[in-house]
Amino acid sequence: MTTEHLDVLIVGAGLSGIGMAYHLKTRCPEKSFALLEGRDAIGGTWDLFRYPGIRSDSDMFTLGYHFKPWRGDKSIADGASIRDYIQEAARESGIDTRIRFHTRVKSATWSSNEARWTVEIEQEPAKATAHLTCNFLLMCAGYYDYAEGYTPAFPGLASYQGKLVHPQKWTEDIDVAGKRVVVIGSGATAVTLIPELAKSATHVTMLQRSPTYVVAWPDVDPLAQKLRARFSPQRAYRWTRAKNIARSMYFYRAARKNPGGAKARMLELAREHLPADVVAAHFTPRYNPWDQRVCLAPNGDIFASIREGKTDVVTDEIATFTPTGIRLKSGTELPADIVVTATGLNLQFMGGIAVTVDGRRIEPSRLMAYKGLMFRDVPNLVSVFGYTNASWTLKADMVSAYVCRLLQFMDAKGYARCVPVGDASVEERPWVDFTSGYFERAAGQLPKQGSKFPWRLYQNYMRDRLMLHGGRIDDGILRFEKRGVTAPIAASPPGQRVAAE
Repeated sequence: MTTEHLDVLIVGAGLSGIGMAYHLKTRCPEKSFALLEGRDAIGGTWDLFRYPGIRSDSDMFTLGYHFKPWRGDKSIADGASIRDYIQEAARESGIDTRIRFHTRVKSATWSSNEARWTVEIEQEPAKATAHLTCNFLLMCAGYYDYAEGYTPAFPGLASYQGKLVHPQKWTEDIDVAGKRVVVIGSGATAVTLIPELAKSATHVTMLQRSPTYVVAWPDVDPLAQKLRARFSPQRAYRWTRAKNIARSMYFYRAARKNPGGAKARMLELAREHLPADVVAAHFTPRYNPWDQRVCLAPNGDIFASIREGKTDVVTDEIATFTPTGIRLKSGTELPADIVVTATGLNLQFMGGIAVTVDGRRIEPSRLMAYKGLMFRDVPNLVSVFGYTNASWTLKADMVSAYVCRLLQFMDAKGYARCVPVGDASVEERPWVDFTSGYFERAAGQLPKQGSKFPWRLYQNYMRDRLMLHGGRIDDGILRFEKRGVTAPIAASPPGQRVAAE
């Protein structure tokens, strides 16, 4: 049986995959491609997560695609609206016809003899195995395990007789009306969930081991509303997007340059909503702003829920679960009919796909990122990973445009293979400069970044824009070879490991 061949395969039909497909279809219309999606729907994260109150903590003028104006009234949008937006983008551009649902990628094998990838897929519901080949592989599968969220091995958990649920596994039949609910966690998911749960639950307790920065933010952008009233949707969207990019960059750089001042200002803002003693006890983190992601509370909804007595916050550690709730190390008992473990994600590199290059199995922890999108000694593969300090789509859009530039360059020169090649002078550093628990837990399984350009991830939109939109494709690091060159890819000398690792 003949194996089907396409120029490009995109893995994942979420926010990144649909954006990548749009760029390919409009900028490289001669390329054949398909999107492989393991689930049965478009939307990725925004289709998977269905817990109450699910929303973005980035504004939709930057989380939205550059090519499709966000027309919703709310800048901080709910999950269903975001899912509809992604699906509409796919439908309007005809990309929905290129998606192959229920198709999970199991492995990808590169052959220099053939200058192509062979991708093993498993198709539901029969779990039938098949193979596809492609010249270029684009990984848009996100960064976490869709099958299971992270729940710590809490002592006594087996004795608990109430309902335990992770937000990633939330189903429509879960009813919190009249129930006592404890939400474990203080990150974006907990801050999102709690105000919504508190509308119908008897009471909600946010149980946190340590505080997180929470900033009240209006869910409607006044400038966007004014611009829409005077200009075309495209122009209003473009100007609002530029304003929000500049604003987020300013706040991030100011926080990193003067963390003490930024912390003082954030706590001052929190005290506008809650008493000073509550802010001191439960909303004053031990770390600096942007060591972890700052949580946005639309219109200060979680603060309002606390003020109204619907929610309380407990900062303590769990000693053990009991049949009726949780006992804390302080001795306090928290009764709970439902416990929600908003305790984070399990990170998973490139969807857990097994990758082999010329017979050499690729270990993710030994990879080094090139320009934040390719990997040393791995040919013809791009992986999309967004920003930790800004909207995911800002980076995904730029990566997609760069991929099209790269493919056009290779076609013009007759190249069949491109691969980043490193040297031993580049120090290895952690993948991201971030202390969130899910990154720390997975640090030994993730690729590295390097100590200098183009191996370093700067988390800076303008710097990336100059590099990806204006930088040279043939920069001396990315090595190109024409069709017919069959020499296998050799591993570069390992980088120097920094002492901290």
